[in-house]
Amino acid sequence: MSLIVVAGALANKLGNGGAAWTRLSWPLGLRRLGHDAYFVEQISAARCTDAAVAYFRRVTERVGLGGRSSLVIEEDGCSVDGTASDLAALAHAADLLVNISGHLTLDALKSRFPRRVFVDQDPGYTQFWHLAGLAEDRLRGHEFYFTVGENIGSAGCTIPTGGIDWRPIRQPIVLDDWPVSMSPNPARFTTVASWRGPYGRIEHDGVQYGLKAHEFRKYVSLPLASGRRFEIALAVDPADRSDVELLRRNHWRLADPRTVASDPFSFRRYVQSSDAEFSVAQGIYVDTQSGWFSDRTVRYLASGKPALVQDTGFGRTYPTGTGLVPFRTLEEAVRGAESIARNYEAHSLAARAIAEQFFDSDKVIGGLLRTVGMTS
Repeated sequence: MSLIVVAGALANKLGNGGAAWTRLSWPLGLRRLGHDAYFVEQISAARCTDAAVAYFRRVTERVGLGGRSSLVIEEDGCSVDGTASDLAALAHAADLLVNISGHLTLDALKSRFPRRVFVDQDPGYTQFWHLAGLAEDRLRGHEFYFTVGENIGSAGCTIPTGGIDWRPIRQPIVLDDWPVSMSPNPARFTTVASWRGPYGRIEHDGVQYGLKAHEFRKYVSLPLASGRRFEIALAVDPADRSDVELLRRNHWRLADPRTVASDPFSFRRYVQSSDAEFSVAQGIYVDTQSGWFSDRTVRYLASGKPALVQDTGFGRTYPTGTGLVPFRTLEEAVRGAESIARNYEAHSLAARAIAEQFFDSDKVIGGLLRTVGMTS
């Protein structure tokens, strides 16, 4: 049994239940493989509010990581409940650091780990920032670099590698945490989304890459065109009220993510009470054909919920057409929604099978451990 520390953002993303699963699936998956998994999160003193600390503790305790997790104050390197020396001892004793998005940047702590792995969750953003010299705190000091942009470095993907050997990795899911939840009378496509996402536009070599909002506007007439029910648990700024009105005029139903997806457990209930997913992707993922695949979509698939999602080039890697239905145009999205509604059981069974074949944490995390020279 190895001691493996996972670093990622949980308290920093207070109220974002989907983001929590992206991070927690790693220590939970490692524990399934028999390893001693520990979760560390770096946070600024300004963001380390009582609410953030309470959320961190409640979530980690509920998933079985109570006593195996720490919030690290970045200004002094101390944990909320301990000292810098406690964390230094943890790092020295560990066999591996899995640093999700390079979240742990404190060199005094990070450098003590004998092996360090970077897991890129933002393909395109990470690589373009690297070329601009804006990502070095997060990127430096790792021996291995993995990315969920599985097409990076291959023909047809326009994201530069920046001299880094990017290895493809998939979004892991502990399947036991996401049992199949069949819908007897399927009628409702849903997703959980932020209208503009966490980052602004990216420009590289004269090309400007857009946001999720720009992609969604291309498909705003989908409920009217398909006659199906579509719902978004949408985080949207009041300044974008014209977009909200546009969505409502086109018969989109809007849910409040603070109500239906504010922690990982309410997020899971929302996904599993849905019938299928419909979602677009960030423009940068689409335009570069990165092969990016949403961790949220993985959770729909595992729950037996078919996914109608915008094509980012993932068809090179995953079977599509049944269970997982990509689209590039409004017409393709309409046909995909009709196919899912008419052949729901076949799509549902295929969705779960795709999750089992490609995203099972035993396979994904076990493969990473073998790549870095550790047994799974």
